[in-house]
Amino acid sequence: MPAYNRLARATMLALVVVPGCSWAGDFAYSAFVSVEHSDNIALSTDSPASSNVIVPGINFAYRQLGSTIQANVVGTAEYLDYSNSQFDSQTLGTLSAQANWSAIPQRLDFAIEDDAGVQPVDTLASNAPNNLQQTNVLSLGPIFHFNFNAATRGQAELKYINSYASKVDDFDSSRGLGAFRVIRDLNPTTQVSLNLESEHVNLKNSTAGPNYTRDELYGHYVHTLKNFDVDALVGWAYVDFKNAPSASKPMAKVTLGWRPSIDNSFSVTGTYEYSDAAQDMLLQPGQTIVDSMTNVSSNPLDLINDPARGINTGTVVVDSQVYLDRSVQGTYSYRSDRWSVTVSPLYRKLSYLNNPTFDQNEKSAAFSVEYKLRPNLILTGFGNYEHNEYTSLSRTDKTTRFGVAISHEFTPHWSWRAGYTRQIRASNAALQSYHENEFIVGVVYRR
Repeated sequence: MPAYNRLARATMLALVVVPGCSWAGDFAYSAFVSVEHSDNIALSTDSPASSNVIVPGINFAYRQLGSTIQANVVGTAEYLDYSNSQFDSQTLGTLSAQANWSAIPQRLDFAIEDDAGVQPVDTLASNAPNNLQQTNVLSLGPIFHFNFNAATRGQAELKYINSYASKVDDFDSSRGLGAFRVIRDLNPTTQVSLNLESEHVNLKNSTAGPNYTRDELYGHYVHTLKNFDVDALVGWAYVDFKNAPSASKPMAKVTLGWRPSIDNSFSVTGTYEYSDAAQDMLLQPGQTIVDSMTNVSSNPLDLINDPARGINTGTVVVDSQVYLDRSVQGTYSYRSDRWSVTVSPLYRKLSYLNNPTFDQNEKSAAFSVEYKLRPNLILTGFGNYEHNEYTSLSRTDKTTRFGVAISHEFTPHWSWRAGYTRQIRASNAALQSYHENEFIVGVVYRR
């Protein structure tokens, strides 16, 4: 089944699985057509080939905040038509969706989450058009609520989780997750909880690796003030593989946020935990999609990551392997009436438990600077640098991407965009270095 049909099927399931409910909320969208020219569309080392790409597409968002149904959906779909006959046209889509049906208010909910994206088939190769695939992770199940007293409540969850990739069978799995949580509100700004989770993972491809069960026991502390936030998770994780050695380690994930003024904000997140590609694609307990109604882009260009199109290709190794994730990520943002600046450094070390092939150390930093020449005319500069070392392969990739863009909103509904990006990769692996220049111009209709 084509990837976009699988994505559509998962989306429809997420919308119709709640029976007998009226879906009436806020809907917004932006439709766009862009034309891109690349002087190295395949990101080749020694045989660069140019191509024009025509990309019609749509960004959309839906939000409902009712007493019975709560939903938040953000998505993009686009069709890429290449002038280079080496590559077939393709349809790509992304989706981040959360929906909750309060079947019995304050007693029984039914929750759905669907996360779809575009990832490389081979992470070690360049993101040429023929190295892209759709991934989808769907999670759904009931949540039972009960109260111990006025300040303490309990929560039991049962979830079915399905992961699917259009080209890499090793990613496909069926999972069952059970969780029990005791949550206490210490005061209006502070909440603590004790959480027990157990997840059984059944891989659909017998050669993908051993099935396993992951058990986690952790405490969660959330403290929210006007200018300072703490979100701290600390506990223990145990992974029991079938016919392979088990693994056990402490787990921790701590986020600190500070807003010293209305214009400035800082955040830093440290992580030490077992994870895998499918789990990383889902939101963690307590997380929500950023307000969808303020993030329906009128711009098909993501100016930090990939200004050529509305859909970014991820960097996840799409397989079944469990890894130990040790990472630290920081973000600084400044916003004023005319200026907007964002800087985001990252250090991440992944250690795979059963196959060390993709063990890696990543150091990266991204920035964007936006300046309003006029209220409806915006100039943007952007760039990022990634230093990725695959320790078992003795391979190092250094990738730099930078560029500029300008956008003009000439009516409340219509705007145009133009941009240039330069990207360079230097690698010690054979035939993996490249450089590319790409230009793009697009027209957007926002509703």
